[in-house]
Amino acid sequence: MSATVDGARPVGGGAIDLSIQGMTCASCAARIEKRLNRLDDVSAAVNYATEQAHVVYPGRLTAADLIAEVEKAGYRAFVPQPRRERPAGYGAGASPGGETGGAAPTDQNGPLRTRLVVAAVLSLPVLLLAMVPALQFDNWQWLSLTLAAPVVVWGGFPFHRAAGTNLRHGAATMDTLISIGTLAAFGWSLYALFLGHAGERGMTMPFTLLATRDSAADSIYLEVAAVVTTFILAGRYFEARAKRRAGAALRALLELGAKDVAVLRDGREQRIPVEQLAVGECFVVRPGEKIATDGVVEEGSSAVDASMITGESLPVEVTVGHPVTGATLNVGGRLVVRATRVGADTQLAQMAKLVVAAQSGKAAIARLADRVSAVFVPVVIVLAVATATVWLALGEGATVAFTAAVAVLIVACPCALGLATPTALLVGSGRAAQLGILIKGPEVLESTRRVDTVVLDKTGTVTTGRMSLLDLVPADGADPDEVLRLVGAVEDASEHPIARAITRGARERIGALPAATDFHSVDGLGVQAVVAGHMIVAGRRRLLTDRSVHIPDELDLAEQAAEHDGRTPVFVGWDGAAHAVLVVADTVKPTSADAVHRLRTLGLTPVLLTGDNTRAARAVAAQVGIDEVIAEVLPTDKVDVVSRLQAQGRVVAMVGDGVNDAAALAQADLGLAMGTGTDAAIEACDLTLVRGDLCAAVDAILLARRTLAIIKGNLFWAFAYNIAALPLAATGLLNPLIAGAAMALSSLFVVSNSLRLRRFQPIGGAATRMPDLLAR
Repeated sequence: MSATVDGARPVGGGAIDLSIQGMTCASCAARIEKRLNRLDDVSAAVNYATEQAHVVYPGRLTAADLIAEVEKAGYRAFVPQPRRERPAGYGAGASPGGETGGAAPTDQNGPLRTRLVVAAVLSLPVLLLAMVPALQFDNWQWLSLTLAAPVVVWGGFPFHRAAGTNLRHGAATMDTLISIGTLAAFGWSLYALFLGHAGERGMTMPFTLLATRDSAADSIYLEVAAVVTTFILAGRYFEARAKRRAGAALRALLELGAKDVAVLRDGREQRIPVEQLAVGECFVVRPGEKIATDGVVEEGSSAVDASMITGESLPVEVTVGHPVTGATLNVGGRLVVRATRVGADTQLAQMAKLVVAAQSGKAAIARLADRVSAVFVPVVIVLAVATATVWLALGEGATVAFTAAVAVLIVACPCALGLATPTALLVGSGRAAQLGILIKGPEVLESTRRVDTVVLDKTGTVTTGRMSLLDLVPADGADPDEVLRLVGAVEDASEHPIARAITRGARERIGALPAATDFHSVDGLGVQAVVAGHMIVAGRRRLLTDRSVHIPDELDLAEQAAEHDGRTPVFVGWDGAAHAVLVVADTVKPTSADAVHRLRTLGLTPVLLTGDNTRAARAVAAQVGIDEVIAEVLPTDKVDVVSRLQAQGRVVAMVGDGVNDAAALAQADLGLAMGTGTDAAIEACDLTLVRGDLCAAVDAILLARRTLAIIKGNLFWAFAYNIAALPLAATGLLNPLIAGAAMALSSLFVVSNSLRLRRFQPIGGAATRMPDLLAR
């Protein structure tokens, strides 16, 4: 999305996002994009819906050069200045995360709304007088002229001004069609009123949906000029409102962060704006406050509600040493947090950056609409002239020819084509961000449609990635609580993951543990220490047999059962006898089985990939319903596995979370990284799942596919509308008044269809606070 034409970034260059003012349709965006791309080594993507240009440029150019090029095309451009309280990109003159410091109006819709209201009030009487002959009193046509003139001249001034600007630059856009159509209708009416017979006292005019065949000097089109202008203004206004609603998710995301923070300086709390907080400083977070920025807990323990970031509904318990994320809510006790990332480096800022990038780019399917929009307006003007010429050649008269030509001009405006893709991307990527799914670019949508195989990394993706104590099998006569108390004390002195799992399980069941002395670790076998006067030995069978510890038959059976299930048995013995076998394993996440089932319903074949032994891998696969297992794979070989599957003709998605997954994620046709994983994995992926739940992968694929379906539906109806309406207009079967209404409604349909994505619900039932924010 930010590559140059040849796919390589220019040496010494950079990338910039420009806010564009003055675009009125997709043709404008295509003109600006084409102009910027004419510059050597420049790659530009202009998005009409977000009113942004993402430009990658070489070092010899500056932002001022790019802005000057945009202005040569007849538009305004500026570099937005970041500002938290008014993120943007979703109204004319705004851009994500910024404003212009005065270059952009604060309420772009205000003047538009005023024009619409005035035009509607003045146009209604004109429409009624034209449609209802019984209301046509003597000299009614002069009242219509008085009411219609301000609508056409002042109400339609933005269209006429834009058309004039385009004309000076030798271009034509949707505004050209509107301006020519409405001014032609108004000019024709002036001719008929002042030079023809339409201004005579007692003149009446019947209303028809078809082109009239009356004398040119007897027909006026004031209602067409006024009402079409009003329709177009209404379409623009509701389109602007809908675009703002589409971008509401990103604005809410950007506004989540705390505005100020209680920082600890010289042992005292000091309330400062969050922008002044520096990395390494400690700050206080009281119950009910937002955590100001990403950091690590230095003091205290609490529950943190991260639903607005991860989509997970349950608060997470944190204590000293635990990382916390900025913008999450402290719902428990007092915390002292040391800042590790601030400003643009925080997770929230990175999420917003990814969402903006996804919304600013273009899916492959959108290129077709761009190419059509770029040539559509000139073609329509030629078609309108040809329509009038044909009607005149057929001897039908100037009135019929004029009516058909105006209808062609008005009905053919390609608004819907220009809005079809970007509005769906706006809403889809915004809704994804609410659910903790970050789409890196719109091209990802195409990948989700083609994928047929999903490779799941086992540890940290299907399983929790954390060892847990699952069972304790005591020998005859052994007290399980006593075994846990003694072995927990021994393992408490070890940092091994298995030891931590046993200690954690012991504390949960027993509580406080006694102290151990003379602790000794035997590499690869286990540990031993003295607890309560006993030399406790815990580890593999060999550790106990080397010390002549007797192992009874029931513990042999327990070991075999554990290994059969792919779990790790740990023997515990003292005083010459083994007293129990503890069963430890990396537990499957509660939602993994359901997620695998739902992946199958999407037509995907799941494959479990792991470096663990085959027995353990198959045990996990059996728990979640995966048939195909690839085990005992070295980290460096994971990418080869993905390549081999692709060589078999499969289109592969890869879900992982570790550094050793990064290469495989990049190799896969679609890479999905768990946000609970490493930065390397997240950087290499196409989709980031902020919450560490495999159901989020299902949500991501489902939402991406639904967004792509909405885009295709929008494009179909936009094309179908123009294909169906143009012949009707050209053959005189469509009144220009109806043509104007149909054009405005087609744009509203496309935007409304895209807004349906706001109602997408995750399969896992994950809750989020974002809808509450949007409702405020």
